[in-house]
This record gives sequence, structure tokens and C-alpha cells, in this order.
Amino acid sequence: MIKISPSVLACDFTKLGEEVSDIQKCGADMVHLDVMDGMFVTNISFGLPVIEALRKKSDMVFDVHLMIESPSRYAKRFIEAGADILTFHIEAEKNPGELLDNIRAFGAKSSISIKPNTPAEAVFPYLEKCDMVLVMTVEPGYGGQALIPETLTKVREIRDEAARRGLELDIQVDGGITPANAKDAISAGANVLVAGSSVFKAEDRKLAIDLLRG
Repeated sequence: MIKISPSVLACDFTKLGEEVSDIQKCGADMVHLDVMDGMFVTNISFGLPVIEALRKKSDMVFDVHLMIESPSRYAKRFIEAGADILTFHIEAEKNPGELLDNIRAFGAKSSISIKPNTPAEAVFPYLEKCDMVLVMTVEPGYGGQALIPETLTKVREIRDEAARRGLELDIQVDGGITPANAKDAISAGANVLVAGSSVFKAEDRKLAIDLLRG
């Protein structure tokens, strides 16, 4: 099953609760919440108070992507705030395996992410501890970028390794995903697609989600 996770970075933040409700009505499977600290990435987005407030207004699956330094310091708090899936970057964490275990122990699904220049093999030691792996298809930190085609090779490599080990693993792609390239991502092995502008900026959001799903 292909799952669609629209990123709120592209929504109207003055109507965040309404925007999330709308994409749920339009068929989105979850909502992607990008947390940026201005250190791991140069941009700053939002943090715990926004997720806590939104949780009170929505029963959607919260797909929280931590683009922050030292994510282990905040994992439990983000899960308590409402994260159902918690993703952190392998490049930002000294003990990825321990953090993946802790995320599950805290009650969320565990996910690890790699940036475009990080090889797929970096996550191989941790696949058994992951519910999902996020392959960034652009450099993290800003929306509206074009997908880097070479990153889809890593999706295929991770999918092949998971299959070799008999693991049922979600593989998410994030960055520049549109109806024009969604099929390429799915063919490579991705089954969770993050899309911001192509959903939130669409005149017909339901149609946009359906087109991404294929």
C-alpha cells in the first residue's frame, strides 16, 4: 500500500488545524511534521508546542521528522507531544541503535533518515530496529526543491537489503515528490511519499493525493 504524508511546510500556517483536517478528508494517510532547529539545517520551523496544540485538534498519524542536533535529548518529549512516528537523522546521532530502541519503548514507531550524500549502507546495521527508513531526495531544510534522481538508487538498495533479511519495512522519500516522479520512487521501493507543495498548493488536493498514489 502506498501511503501519502503531506508536509505542512507548504500549508497555510495561520490555519494549520484546518489544513491538516482538509488533507485528512482528501485521503492523506498521515501528516508530515518537519522540526528544524537552525543548527542541523539552516532553517527553523516549529517545535513541541505546535505539535502538542495540533494533537488536540487532529487524530491523524503524526509523522514527525526531526532535523535537529542531538535528537535523543528530545525524542521522548516529541512522542509525549503526539508523534506516532519519530524520524531522526543518522548524521545527527551518536548512538542510532539505542535511540531507535528508545523510540519504540516510548511508544512510537522508529525511523531513521539519511541525507543525499550519505550512503544507503549507513542504515544497514539498524534495519531490524526500524519501522521506517526515510531517504531524503533533496538536501533537508527547505521545501520546494527538485528531487535528486540519484537518491532513488539508495531507496532500491535499502529495499533489496530489507527483502534479503525478510524485513517488512516502510521506506519513505521526502523532497521534490510530484505526480511526475512518484512512480519512479515507488518503482525503486518507496511506499511512503512525502509531498508538500504538490498537495497543499494544488487546486484539487484529493486529486493530487490520488495522482501521487498512482
